[in-house]
Parts: sequence; C-alpha cells; structure tokens
Amino acid sequence: MAFPGGMGMPGMNNDTAGMSEQEKQMVKYMQMGMESCAGKTVMSGVMGAGLGGMFGLFMSSMRYDTPYTAQGAEIAALPFKQQLRAGMREMGRASYSSAKNFGKVGAIFSGTECVIEGFRAKSDLYNGVAAGCITGGALAAAAGPQAAAVGCAGFAVFSAAIDAYMRMPEDEKSRPIA
Repeated sequence: MAFPGGMGMPGMNNDTAGMSEQEKQMVKYMQMGMESCAGKTVMSGVMGAGLGGMFGLFMSSMRYDTPYTAQGAEIAALPFKQQLRAGMREMGRASYSSAKNFGKVGAIFSGTECVIEGFRAKSDLYNGVAAGCITGGALAAAAGPQAAAVGCAGFAVFSAAIDAYMRMPEDEKSRPIA
C-alpha cells in the first residue's frame, strides 16, 4: 500500500526507505529468524505458553470448592488471608501447568510442520495433517502404542479441520450452513 508522496506503510513490502544500513541489516536478520524453523518453533512455544497460562488462570479462577467437599471444608476452615493464599497458589499451579502443555504442543506442532513443509517444498493441507499426526503420537507415546495411534489420528483430524477452515475463501466462511 502506497500513499501519495511515495511513503509506504512501515513493515509493508519490505520497505526499508529512510533506514540506515545497520537498521536494514537488523530487519533482514529478524526476518530470517522469523522465517526459520527454529524461530517459528520458539515463537510458537512462547506464544502457546502465554496463551496456556492465561487459559489456565481463567479456568482455575472459575473452579471453586464448596464447603461440602473434603477439600472445600478444609479451605473454608482457614482464615480469610490463608484462603486467598491457597487460592492464588492453586491458580498459579494451574496456570503454569497449562502454559507448559500449550507451549509444548505449539512448539512440537509448529516445528514439525515447518520441517515437513521444507522437505516437501509446498504449503498445503497435508503438511498440517502429517504434523498433527506426529505431534499427537509424540504427546501420547508414553501411554503406549495404542494411545499414540489414537493421539496421531485425533490430532491429525483436528489439524485437518482447522487447516481446511483457515484455507477456505472468506465468502464461504460467512455463508450460513443450511
């Protein structure tokens, strides 16, 4: 997108007008890092961990223990300050656990998909399906071969559905299902 007077929007069309050579080199290195499989893997892991942390925090805050359960009665007997401390500790534990899991899934899937795309030299639906299968199988491998097969199939189907939806033209996404 260009504006009158020859000024483009920053970040569009690799426009480096008005930048020093050092800034241009820095932009080039940043783009190379973001396009590499290692960069994508790290970025997906970090973003997945951030999203997982927020999700875990939200889900933990929605969970409550009533005084009718054993754990709830134990917490209700504590002074208010200790109840808050126990609640915050539990929220932190759930947030960390969720962040770790989401980060692991994001990093494995993104890295695998990038490597497959590099080997196949094309970007299509099959890359995501294969990466989903490998990711699901790897995450469930510790539970045995049957769990790994189910994880592979489940993650591959989920990945195919999401990828097919994301590749769908915009006018078909908003069409009502009849």
